[in-house]
Amino acid sequence: MSGRERALSSSWTRATLGRDGGPLDLLTARFARHRYAPHAHDEFSVGICTTGASFIDYRGGGVHAGPGAIVVLAPGEAHTGISDPHGYAYRALYPAPSLLADGTLTGIPHFRDPLIDDPELSAALRTTHAELSACPDPLETESRLPWLLTALARRHSTARPAPDTIPGAGTVARAVRDRLADELLAPPSLATLAADLGLSRYQLLRAFRTTTGMPPYAWLAQYRVTRARGLLEAGGRPAEVAGQVGFADQAHMTRWFRRVLGVTPAAYRKGVSSKP
Repeated sequence: MSGRERALSSSWTRATLGRDGGPLDLLTARFARHRYAPHAHDEFSVGICTTGASFIDYRGGGVHAGPGAIVVLAPGEAHTGISDPHGYAYRALYPAPSLLADGTLTGIPHFRDPLIDDPELSAALRTTHAELSACPDPLETESRLPWLLTALARRHSTARPAPDTIPGAGTVARAVRDRLADELLAPPSLATLAADLGLSRYQLLRAFRTTTGMPPYAWLAQYRVTRARGLLEAGGRPAEVAGQVGFADQAHMTRWFRRVLGVTPAAYRKGVSSKP
């Protein structure tokens, strides 16, 4: 790659969809003049432009993607692209076709227009991509990305949405909570839980969100925080407690302590052990 055609920065992260689940690759890139060679992917390519613009040659036409645009390219369809002369930054993910078919009734979705204007979904995909690139927790990945990809297909493809009403949603949510709590250190994948309950992953996520107001990974993280509080109050050290309740590491636990309690585990431990 020449000095005139180079990536200023790029990174590739391989996330996992649940314990022992399939991979989902995430690309973060910022280019100062770059031209892709013609190529195709086995998976869908879902890109979110963050700054600048790019021009994509696809299906015999040109696609101009600016900030906030979502670009969906189908598996097996050749395309190329060139960045704007002033540069271009984007985030992309490469999901298997089945991930976009969950929650629909007509198989693999077809997107007539590769360029999608949906600010709400674009912002959600961008935030989720950034957070999972930094900490690709398997259950969080499986809870968040398939849900957003289903929304993408249901809103913008030709596929017919599946019904949203899930009979016995409360019972489903309780069963999922019990399994996650019982298998705290190595939670089962949502795909496994859904199969055990005779549901699709989308149906399980829909039932859980409807009942609890949050996705499974967020419920489990808060449950882990509750368990960690007891261990910290008993004198446990944050680095040790993180592993004892199933967080990936101390940084992962700290992120959730701040979200749930507004303080770090170390600050919480110091506060509850202080003498009047």
